[in-house]
Amino acid sequence: MLAATGFLTIAVFLAAVLSGRVSVLLALTVIPVLAAVATGSAGRIGEFVADGLETVAPVAIMITFAVLYFSLMVDAGLFDPAVRRVVRWAGGDPLKICVGTAVLTLLVALDGDGASTFLIMISALLPIYKRLGMRRIVLAGIVCLGAGVMNMIPWGGPTARAMAALGLGADVVFIPVLPAMAAGICWVLFAAFLIGRSERRRLGGAVLDLPTPEIADAPGAATAPAAPRSRIERIRFATNVVLTSALIVVLLFQLADLPVVFLCAFVLAVLVNRPTWDGQRALFEKHGHNVVLVTSMIFAAGVFTGVLGGSGMISAMAQALVGLLPDSAGGMLPVAVAVSSMPLSLVFTPDAYYFGVLPVLAETSAALGGDPAEIARAAILGQMTTGFPLSPLTASTFILVGMAGVELGRHQRFIFGWAFGTTLVMTAVALATGAISL
Repeated sequence: MLAATGFLTIAVFLAAVLSGRVSVLLALTVIPVLAAVATGSAGRIGEFVADGLETVAPVAIMITFAVLYFSLMVDAGLFDPAVRRVVRWAGGDPLKICVGTAVLTLLVALDGDGASTFLIMISALLPIYKRLGMRRIVLAGIVCLGAGVMNMIPWGGPTARAMAALGLGADVVFIPVLPAMAAGICWVLFAAFLIGRSERRRLGGAVLDLPTPEIADAPGAATAPAAPRSRIERIRFATNVVLTSALIVVLLFQLADLPVVFLCAFVLAVLVNRPTWDGQRALFEKHGHNVVLVTSMIFAAGVFTGVLGGSGMISAMAQALVGLLPDSAGGMLPVAVAVSSMPLSLVFTPDAYYFGVLPVLAETSAALGGDPAEIARAAILGQMTTGFPLSPLTASTFILVGMAGVELGRHQRFIFGWAFGTTLVMTAVALATGAISL
Protein backbone atom coordinates (compact mmCIF):
# COMPACT_ATOMS: atom_id res chain seq x y z
CA MET A 1 0.00 0.00 0.00
CA LEU A 2 2.73 2.49 0.98
CA ALA A 3 4.85 1.67 -2.07
CA ALA A 4 1.91 1.97 -4.45
CA THR A 5 0.88 5.28 -2.89
CA GLY A 6 4.46 6.51 -3.09
CA PHE A 7 4.80 5.67 -6.78
CA LEU A 8 1.43 7.28 -7.47
CA THR A 9 2.51 10.38 -5.57
CA ILE A 10 5.72 10.61 -7.59
CA ALA A 11 3.80 10.11 -10.82
CA VAL A 12 1.29 12.83 -9.95
CA PHE A 13 4.12 15.16 -8.91
CA LEU A 14 6.02 14.59 -12.16
CA ALA A 15 2.88 15.05 -14.25
CA ALA A 16 1.98 18.25 -12.42
CA VAL A 17 5.45 19.76 -12.76
CA LEU A 18 6.03 18.70 -16.36
CA SER A 19 2.61 19.97 -17.42
CA GLY A 20 3.54 23.49 -16.41
CA ARG A 21 0.03 24.07 -15.09
CA VAL A 22 0.90 23.67 -11.41
CA SER A 23 3.61 25.66 -9.65
CA VAL A 24 6.50 23.68 -8.21
CA LEU A 25 5.79 25.20 -4.80
CA LEU A 26 2.25 23.81 -4.73
CA ALA A 27 3.29 20.46 -6.18
CA LEU A 28 5.97 20.01 -3.52
CA THR A 29 3.63 20.77 -0.64
CA VAL A 30 0.04 19.88 -1.49
CA ILE A 31 0.60 16.55 -3.24
CA PRO A 32 2.61 14.83 -0.45
CA VAL A 33 0.20 16.10 2.20
CA LEU A 34 -2.73 14.58 0.30
CA ALA A 35 -0.78 11.34 -0.02
CA ALA A 36 -0.11 11.28 3.73
CA VAL A 37 -3.81 11.75 4.42
CA ALA A 38 -4.61 8.88 2.05
CA THR A 39 -2.26 6.53 3.92
CA GLY A 40 -3.69 7.39 7.32
CA SER A 41 -0.82 9.59 8.49
CA ALA A 42 -2.79 12.83 8.71
CA GLY A 43 -2.16 13.17 12.43
CA ARG A 44 1.64 13.20 11.96
CA ILE A 45 1.88 15.58 9.00
CA GLY A 46 3.05 18.42 11.24
CA GLU A 47 5.84 16.24 12.62
CA PHE A 48 6.91 15.16 9.13
CA VAL A 49 6.94 18.73 7.85
CA ALA A 50 8.92 20.00 10.85
CA ASP A 51 11.53 17.27 10.39
CA GLY A 52 11.80 18.03 6.68
CA LEU A 53 12.19 21.78 7.22
CA GLU A 54 14.82 21.22 9.89
CA THR A 55 16.77 19.05 7.46
CA VAL A 56 16.86 21.60 4.62
CA ALA A 57 17.33 24.75 6.74
CA PRO A 58 21.17 24.71 6.57
CA VAL A 59 21.01 24.37 2.78
CA ALA A 60 18.57 27.28 2.50
CA ILE A 61 20.79 29.47 4.69
CA MET A 62 23.87 28.67 2.63
CA ILE A 63 22.06 29.33 -0.66
CA THR A 64 20.72 32.67 0.59
CA PHE A 65 24.06 34.15 1.56
CA ALA A 66 26.07 32.51 -1.24
CA VAL A 67 23.84 34.02 -3.93
CA LEU A 68 23.90 37.42 -2.23
CA TYR A 69 27.68 37.28 -1.76
CA PHE A 70 28.61 36.48 -5.34
CA SER A 71 25.97 38.84 -6.72
CA LEU A 72 27.57 41.57 -4.63
CA MET A 73 31.04 40.64 -5.90
CA VAL A 74 29.86 40.82 -9.52
CA ASP A 75 28.25 44.21 -8.89
CA ALA A 76 31.45 45.40 -7.18
CA GLY A 77 33.49 44.58 -10.28
CA LEU A 78 35.64 41.85 -8.75
CA PHE A 79 35.94 40.03 -12.07
CA ASP A 80 36.16 43.06 -14.37
CA PRO A 81 40.00 43.17 -14.51
CA ALA A 82 40.08 39.50 -15.47
CA VAL A 83 37.49 40.12 -18.18
CA ARG A 84 39.51 42.98 -19.66
CA ARG A 85 42.78 41.07 -19.56
CA VAL A 86 41.28 38.00 -21.27
CA VAL A 87 39.70 40.13 -23.99
CA ARG A 88 42.94 42.01 -24.62
CA TRP A 89 44.91 38.74 -24.65
CA ALA A 90 42.58 37.22 -27.22
CA GLY A 91 43.13 40.04 -29.71
CA GLY A 92 41.73 39.13 -33.13
CA ASP A 93 42.54 35.42 -32.97
CA PRO A 94 39.37 33.27 -33.22
CA LEU A 95 41.06 30.46 -31.30
CA LYS A 96 41.98 32.76 -28.42
CA ILE A 97 38.53 34.33 -28.54
CA CYS A 98 36.96 30.89 -28.01
CA VAL A 99 39.27 29.98 -25.13
CA GLY A 100 38.75 33.43 -23.63
CA THR A 101 34.99 32.97 -23.90
CA ALA A 102 35.26 29.76 -21.88
CA VAL A 103 37.46 31.39 -19.23
CA LEU A 104 35.15 34.37 -18.83
CA THR A 105 32.08 32.15 -18.61
CA LEU A 106 33.70 30.10 -15.85
CA LEU A 107 34.29 33.31 -13.89
CA VAL A 108 30.92 34.96 -14.49
CA ALA A 109 29.04 31.74 -13.66
CA LEU A 110 30.38 31.78 -10.10
CA ASP A 111 27.19 33.49 -8.94
CA GLY A 112 25.24 30.32 -9.77
CA ASP A 113 22.67 32.11 -11.93
CA GLY A 114 22.54 30.73 -15.46
CA ALA A 115 20.29 33.47 -16.79
CA SER A 116 22.58 36.29 -15.65
CA THR A 117 25.61 34.42 -17.02
CA PHE A 118 23.99 34.22 -20.46
CA LEU A 119 22.90 37.85 -20.37
CA ILE A 120 26.38 39.08 -19.46
CA MET A 121 28.38 36.82 -21.76
CA ILE A 122 26.27 37.14 -24.91
CA SER A 123 25.84 40.90 -24.63
CA ALA A 124 29.59 41.32 -23.99
CA LEU A 125 30.97 39.05 -26.69
CA LEU A 126 28.40 38.92 -29.49
CA PRO A 127 29.65 42.21 -31.03
CA ILE A 128 33.18 40.79 -31.09
CA TYR A 129 32.07 37.54 -32.75
CA LYS A 130 30.15 39.50 -35.38
CA ARG A 131 33.09 41.81 -36.05
CA LEU A 132 35.42 38.86 -36.57
CA GLY A 133 32.94 36.90 -38.68
CA MET A 134 32.76 34.08 -36.15
CA ARG A 135 29.61 31.97 -35.92
CA ARG A 136 27.10 32.84 -33.23
CA ILE A 137 26.46 29.15 -32.61
CA VAL A 138 30.08 28.85 -31.45
CA LEU A 139 29.55 31.61 -28.88
CA ALA A 140 26.33 30.00 -27.59
CA GLY A 141 27.97 26.57 -27.46
CA ILE A 142 31.08 27.58 -25.52
CA VAL A 143 29.06 29.65 -23.05
CA CYS A 144 26.80 26.61 -22.66
CA LEU A 145 29.76 24.38 -21.77
CA GLY A 146 31.25 26.78 -19.23
CA ALA A 147 27.96 27.58 -17.53
CA GLY A 148 27.04 23.90 -17.41
CA VAL A 149 30.07 22.68 -15.48
CA MET A 150 29.95 25.68 -13.12
CA ASN A 151 26.31 24.93 -12.29
CA MET A 152 27.65 22.20 -10.01
CA ILE A 153 28.61 24.72 -7.30
CA PRO A 154 26.67 24.23 -4.04
CA TRP A 155 24.68 27.44 -4.46
CA GLY A 156 23.67 26.44 -7.97
CA GLY A 157 20.27 24.90 -8.53
CA PRO A 158 21.04 21.17 -9.08
CA THR A 159 23.43 20.66 -6.16
CA ALA A 160 21.19 22.66 -3.85
CA ARG A 161 18.25 20.48 -4.86
CA ALA A 162 20.24 17.27 -4.40
CA MET A 163 21.32 18.32 -0.91
CA ALA A 164 17.79 19.38 0.03
CA ALA A 165 16.15 16.24 -1.35
CA LEU A 166 18.45 13.86 0.54
CA GLY A 167 19.17 16.01 3.58
CA LEU A 168 22.90 16.08 2.91
CA GLY A 169 25.49 18.85 3.21
CA ALA A 170 27.92 20.30 0.70
CA ASP A 171 30.77 18.50 2.46
CA VAL A 172 29.18 15.17 1.50
CA VAL A 173 27.77 15.98 -1.95
CA PHE A 174 29.98 18.66 -3.47
CA ILE A 175 33.47 18.44 -1.96
CA PRO A 176 34.10 14.81 -3.11
CA VAL A 177 33.34 15.75 -6.74
CA LEU A 178 35.70 18.76 -6.81
CA PRO A 179 38.41 16.79 -8.68
CA ALA A 180 35.79 15.70 -11.19
CA MET A 181 34.59 19.28 -11.56
CA ALA A 182 38.19 20.43 -12.12
CA ALA A 183 38.51 17.80 -14.85
CA GLY A 184 35.27 19.06 -16.35
CA ILE A 185 36.65 22.61 -16.42
CA CYS A 186 39.80 21.36 -18.16
CA TRP A 187 37.63 19.54 -20.70
CA VAL A 188 35.62 22.70 -21.37
CA LEU A 189 38.83 24.65 -22.03
CA PHE A 190 40.08 21.85 -24.29
CA ALA A 191 36.79 21.77 -26.15
CA ALA A 192 36.92 25.56 -26.58
CA PHE A 193 40.45 25.20 -27.96
CA LEU A 194 39.37 22.60 -30.53
CA ILE A 195 36.27 24.56 -31.51
CA GLY A 196 38.35 27.72 -31.78
CA ARG A 197 40.94 26.00 -33.93
CA SER A 198 38.18 24.83 -36.26
CA GLU A 199 36.77 28.35 -36.38
CA ARG A 200 40.19 29.79 -37.19
CA ARG A 201 40.56 27.33 -40.07
CA ARG A 202 37.08 28.20 -41.34
CA LEU A 203 38.06 31.85 -41.44
CA GLY A 204 41.18 31.14 -43.44
CA GLY A 205 43.69 29.94 -40.88
CA ALA A 206 45.02 33.37 -39.97
CA VAL A 207 44.59 35.76 -37.09
CA LEU A 208 42.22 38.52 -38.16
CA ASP A 209 43.40 42.09 -38.17
CA LEU A 210 41.48 43.64 -35.30
CA PRO A 211 43.33 45.90 -32.87
CA THR A 212 43.18 44.91 -29.24
CA PRO A 213 41.77 48.26 -28.07
CA GLU A 214 38.89 47.88 -30.49
CA ILE A 215 37.97 44.57 -28.94
CA ALA A 216 38.26 45.85 -25.41
CA ASP A 217 36.07 48.82 -26.24
CA ALA A 218 33.49 46.96 -28.31
CA PRO A 219 29.87 47.58 -27.31
CA GLY A 220 29.14 45.43 -24.32
CA ALA A 221 32.64 43.93 -24.21
CA ALA A 222 33.61 45.85 -21.13
CA THR A 223 30.48 47.28 -19.67
CA ALA A 224 31.94 47.67 -16.19
CA PRO A 225 34.07 50.65 -15.24
CA ALA A 226 37.84 50.51 -15.51
CA ALA A 227 40.01 49.26 -12.66
CA PRO A 228 39.63 51.22 -9.41
CA ARG A 229 41.65 54.43 -9.39
CA SER A 230 41.04 56.09 -6.06
CA ARG A 231 42.80 54.84 -2.96
CA ILE A 232 39.51 53.79 -1.34
CA GLU A 233 38.47 51.86 -4.43
CA ARG A 234 41.83 50.09 -4.60
CA ILE A 235 41.55 49.10 -0.94
CA ARG A 236 38.00 47.88 -1.45
CA PHE A 237 38.97 45.83 -4.49
CA ALA A 238 41.94 44.26 -2.67
CA THR A 239 39.71 43.42 0.29
CA ASN A 240 37.22 41.70 -2.01
CA VAL A 241 40.01 39.63 -3.56
CA VAL A 242 41.34 38.55 -0.17
CA LEU A 243 37.87 37.82 1.19
CA THR A 244 36.85 35.74 -1.83
CA SER A 245 40.15 33.85 -1.84
CA ALA A 246 39.74 33.05 1.85
CA LEU A 247 36.18 31.90 1.21
CA ILE A 248 37.33 29.50 -1.50
CA VAL A 249 40.08 28.11 0.75
CA VAL A 250 37.60 27.50 3.57
CA LEU A 251 35.26 25.82 1.09
CA LEU A 252 37.93 23.55 -0.35
CA PHE A 253 39.39 22.45 2.99
CA GLN A 254 36.04 22.30 4.84
CA LEU A 255 37.36 24.45 7.68
CA ALA A 256 33.90 25.47 8.89
CA ASP A 257 30.20 24.91 8.22
CA LEU A 258 29.30 26.52 4.90
CA PRO A 259 26.14 28.31 6.11
CA VAL A 260 28.16 30.08 8.81
CA VAL A 261 31.02 30.80 6.41
CA PHE A 262 28.81 32.41 3.77
CA LEU A 263 26.89 34.38 6.38
CA CYS A 264 30.10 35.85 7.81
CA ALA A 265 31.59 36.45 4.35
CA PHE A 266 28.47 38.26 3.18
CA VAL A 267 28.33 40.47 6.28
CA LEU A 268 31.97 41.46 5.81
CA ALA A 269 31.46 42.05 2.08
CA VAL A 270 28.44 44.28 2.74
CA LEU A 271 30.36 46.31 5.32
CA VAL A 272 33.15 46.84 2.80
CA ASN A 273 31.11 47.48 -0.36
CA ARG A 274 27.69 48.68 0.79
CA PRO A 275 28.14 50.23 4.26
CA THR A 276 25.02 52.42 4.03
CA TRP A 277 21.45 51.22 4.40
CA ASP A 278 20.50 52.70 1.02
CA GLY A 279 23.23 50.68 -0.66
CA GLN A 280 22.22 47.49 1.11
CA ARG A 281 18.58 48.04 0.29
CA ALA A 282 19.46 48.49 -3.38
CA LEU A 283 21.37 45.20 -3.27
CA PHE A 284 18.42 43.34 -1.75
CA GLU A 285 15.98 44.90 -4.21
CA LYS A 286 18.15 43.88 -7.15
CA HIS A 287 18.96 40.30 -6.12
CA GLY A 288 16.46 39.47 -3.39
CA HIS A 289 13.91 37.96 -5.76
CA ASN A 290 16.42 35.29 -6.85
CA VAL A 291 17.04 34.38 -3.21
CA VAL A 292 13.33 34.14 -2.41
CA LEU A 293 12.62 31.93 -5.42
CA VAL A 294 15.40 29.49 -4.53
CA THR A 295 14.89 29.33 -0.76
CA SER A 296 11.11 28.96 -1.00
CA MET A 297 11.67 26.01 -3.32
CA ILE A 298 14.20 24.51 -0.89
CA PHE A 299 11.78 24.74 2.05
CA ALA A 300 8.97 23.31 -0.08
CA ALA A 301 11.31 20.43 -0.90
CA GLY A 302 11.70 19.90 2.83
CA VAL A 303 7.96 19.41 3.08
CA PHE A 304 7.96 16.95 0.19
CA THR A 305 10.84 14.78 1.38
CA GLY A 306 9.82 15.11 5.03
CA VAL A 307 6.33 13.76 4.40
CA LEU A 308 7.34 11.02 1.97
CA GLY A 309 10.27 9.95 4.14
CA GLY A 310 8.53 10.20 7.49
CA SER A 311 5.48 8.30 6.31
CA GLY A 312 7.67 5.47 5.03
CA MET A 313 6.72 5.82 1.38
CA ILE A 314 10.28 6.32 0.11
CA SER A 315 11.51 3.25 1.98
CA ALA A 316 8.60 1.19 0.70
CA MET A 317 9.25 2.27 -2.90
CA ALA A 318 12.92 1.44 -2.56
CA GLN A 319 12.16 -2.00 -1.17
CA ALA A 320 9.81 -2.62 -4.08
CA LEU A 321 12.54 -1.69 -6.56
CA VAL A 322 15.10 -3.81 -4.73
CA GLY A 323 12.87 -6.80 -5.21
CA LEU A 324 12.99 -6.24 -8.96
CA LEU A 325 16.75 -5.69 -9.27
CA PRO A 326 19.51 -8.28 -8.93
CA ASP A 327 22.02 -7.77 -6.12
CA SER A 328 24.76 -7.02 -8.65
CA ALA A 329 22.85 -3.95 -9.86
CA GLY A 330 23.63 -2.01 -6.70
CA GLY A 331 27.23 -1.34 -7.65
CA MET A 332 26.32 -0.16 -11.12
CA LEU A 333 23.60 2.26 -10.01
CA PRO A 334 25.83 5.33 -9.39
CA VAL A 335 27.53 4.96 -12.77
CA ALA A 336 24.18 4.44 -14.52
CA VAL A 337 22.84 7.58 -12.84
CA ALA A 338 25.93 9.58 -13.81
CA VAL A 339 25.98 8.53 -17.46
CA SER A 340 22.25 9.06 -17.93
CA SER A 341 22.11 12.31 -15.97
CA MET A 342 22.98 14.70 -18.77
CA PRO A 343 20.60 13.31 -21.45
CA LEU A 344 17.80 13.18 -18.87
CA SER A 345 18.07 16.96 -18.58
CA LEU A 346 16.13 17.02 -21.84
CA VAL A 347 13.32 15.01 -20.26
CA PHE A 348 13.05 16.03 -16.59
CA THR A 349 12.94 19.47 -15.06
CA PRO A 350 15.39 19.86 -12.16
CA ASP A 351 12.55 19.83 -9.64
CA ALA A 352 10.99 16.71 -11.11
CA TYR A 353 14.27 14.81 -11.18
CA TYR A 354 15.83 15.86 -7.86
CA PHE A 355 12.68 15.83 -5.77
CA GLY A 356 10.78 13.07 -7.54
CA VAL A 357 13.33 10.60 -8.88
CA LEU A 358 16.53 11.09 -6.87
CA PRO A 359 15.17 10.15 -3.41
CA VAL A 360 13.87 6.84 -4.72
CA LEU A 361 17.17 6.07 -6.48
CA ALA A 362 19.13 6.98 -3.34
CA GLU A 363 16.99 4.81 -1.09
CA THR A 364 17.22 1.95 -3.58
CA SER A 365 21.00 2.25 -3.55
CA ALA A 366 21.02 2.18 0.24
CA ALA A 367 18.87 -0.94 0.28
CA LEU A 368 21.32 -2.61 -2.11
CA GLY A 369 24.24 -1.75 0.16
CA GLY A 370 25.33 1.47 -1.56
CA ASP A 371 25.78 5.02 -0.33
CA PRO A 372 22.89 7.40 -1.12
CA ALA A 373 25.39 10.28 -1.27
CA GLU A 374 27.01 8.62 -4.29
CA ILE A 375 23.71 8.85 -6.13
CA ALA A 376 23.54 12.58 -5.38
CA ARG A 377 27.11 13.05 -6.62
CA ALA A 378 26.41 11.03 -9.74
CA ALA A 379 23.30 13.07 -10.52
CA ILE A 380 25.01 16.46 -10.37
CA LEU A 381 27.61 15.32 -12.89
CA GLY A 382 25.11 16.08 -15.63
CA GLN A 383 21.48 16.41 -14.61
CA MET A 384 20.70 20.09 -15.20
CA THR A 385 24.38 20.95 -14.80
CA THR A 386 26.08 20.19 -18.10
CA GLY A 387 22.61 19.56 -19.51
CA PHE A 388 20.68 22.65 -18.47
CA PRO A 389 21.87 25.04 -21.22
CA LEU A 390 20.55 22.60 -23.84
CA SER A 391 17.27 21.72 -22.16
CA PRO A 392 14.01 23.13 -23.52
CA LEU A 393 12.65 22.77 -19.98
CA THR A 394 14.69 25.69 -18.59
CA ALA A 395 13.84 29.29 -19.43
CA SER A 396 17.49 30.38 -19.34
CA THR A 397 18.21 28.17 -22.37
CA PHE A 398 15.95 30.40 -24.43
CA ILE A 399 17.76 33.47 -23.12
CA LEU A 400 21.00 31.94 -24.41
CA VAL A 401 19.80 30.98 -27.87
CA GLY A 402 17.54 34.01 -28.21
CA MET A 403 20.25 36.56 -27.48
CA ALA A 404 22.75 34.70 -29.66
CA GLY A 405 20.20 34.40 -32.47
CA VAL A 406 20.59 30.63 -32.75
CA GLU A 407 17.85 28.07 -33.33
CA LEU A 408 17.49 25.69 -30.38
CA GLY A 409 17.72 22.52 -32.46
CA ARG A 410 20.94 23.66 -34.16
CA HIS A 411 22.38 24.63 -30.78
CA GLN A 412 21.57 21.19 -29.35
CA ARG A 413 23.04 19.34 -32.31
CA PHE A 414 26.20 21.46 -32.25
CA ILE A 415 27.04 21.21 -28.57
CA PHE A 416 25.35 18.03 -27.26
CA GLY A 417 28.38 15.81 -27.87
CA TRP A 418 30.75 18.26 -26.18
CA ALA A 419 28.43 18.66 -23.19
CA PHE A 420 27.92 14.90 -22.85
CA GLY A 421 31.71 14.56 -23.09
CA THR A 422 32.00 16.83 -20.04
CA THR A 423 29.80 14.46 -18.06
CA LEU A 424 31.73 11.39 -19.24
CA VAL A 425 35.07 12.96 -18.30
CA MET A 426 33.78 13.95 -14.87
CA THR A 427 32.28 10.49 -14.36
CA ALA A 428 35.61 8.85 -15.13
CA VAL A 429 37.45 11.11 -12.68
CA ALA A 430 34.72 10.63 -10.05
CA LEU A 431 35.26 6.87 -10.36
CA ALA A 432 39.01 7.26 -10.16
CA THR A 433 38.84 9.44 -7.04
CA GLY A 434 36.17 7.37 -5.27
CA ALA A 435 33.44 10.01 -5.40
CA ILE A 436 31.31 7.29 -6.98
CA SER A 437 32.12 3.60 -7.16
CA LEU A 438 31.33 0.49 -9.14
